[in-house]
Amino acid sequence: MHIVDVTMFYAPASGGVRTYLQAKREILSQVPGLRTSLLVPGAERDSLGNHHTLPALRLPLGQGYRFPLRARLWRDALGALAPDIIEAGDPYVTAWAALDASQRLGVPVVGFYHSDLPRLMGDRFGRQVGRRLERYVVNLYRRFDSVLAPCQAMADRLRDWGIDQVRVQPLGVDLQRFHPSCKDPALREELGLAPETRLLVFIGRNSREKNIDILLATMKRLGNGYHLLLIGPGMPRQVPANVTSFDRCCGIYEVARVLASSDAMLHAGTRETFGLIAQEAMASGIPVVGAKAGALKENVPLGAGILCRPLDPEAMADACQSLFRNDVVASGRYARRYVELHFSWESAMKNLLEHYRQLCASSELHVIPQKA
Repeated sequence: MHIVDVTMFYAPASGGVRTYLQAKREILSQVPGLRTSLLVPGAERDSLGNHHTLPALRLPLGQGYRFPLRARLWRDALGALAPDIIEAGDPYVTAWAALDASQRLGVPVVGFYHSDLPRLMGDRFGRQVGRRLERYVVNLYRRFDSVLAPCQAMADRLRDWGIDQVRVQPLGVDLQRFHPSCKDPALREELGLAPETRLLVFIGRNSREKNIDILLATMKRLGNGYHLLLIGPGMPRQVPANVTSFDRCCGIYEVARVLASSDAMLHAGTRETFGLIAQEAMASGIPVVGAKAGALKENVPLGAGILCRPLDPEAMADACQSLFRNDVVASGRYARRYVELHFSWESAMKNLLEHYRQLCASSELHVIPQKA
């Protein structure tokens, strides 16, 4: 079976989609009889092994993202790869190209609905724009043989719109890289923090739906004794005295070190469709204080953190104080166990591969090797 992923959501600073695709390629490459290919935008047409790029317009202020304009170019490239199944990871030009290619090749095509486009754009530009995009999404995703959603809430939302062929496909966490053993006491020294200071962390893009302003307002209410470390593209430079902000991307090993070396994650996002960074924090052995909204409501269980009223700094500050009045270390241990049980990449890919097999109506059974 040859699986081809195509998406524009793949850039140096991109987050969950890139992580998903990298984990997918790494795990499925170990399966005999399987081949995976990735087709994404780049500066020019190029191929390196199973990684293929086509030229696409670089988006101004787009954090490295590129936007394909010519669907025919992408359709023809997909046809040349001759896949047995195609997965489209964005709702734009590459999705239409994938649908066209699948028809020409006679193979199934899957649409992974990674982000809630109508809500994200509706938040920025108003309800009318959101409703128009909802109609666009319905028109597009009804054409796929299968539609994947990373959480139950998003799957229910798609079904409410009239898209029936929806399946919940959670993402996973690299349980070896994100581990409590990555804890480094030197981080507090680097930040100039006293040993008793409660260190909170958030890592991600400073986009509107992440509600970084709510985090800053929360820290003003918490005051001395708490410190927040913010890391990610576009993070603000003007922050309260108990906040350290780094406007940059960081590699996976640095992320793992920072998470494991903190006491808890602070997450005000209300539009998360999975909340991968929250799961990585839990895998690192720290609990999550977050907004009771989106996928966080599903994926942060009681005992692994505290969820509070969305967009409310006072409620978030109260939740932080409640967390630290109890055994925060025990909460972190429970968070780690929960992720181990529910969100390993191996388990996620096993379920996905079985779904692919059913779509392809293949009699060949592929088995993901278990790690020793």
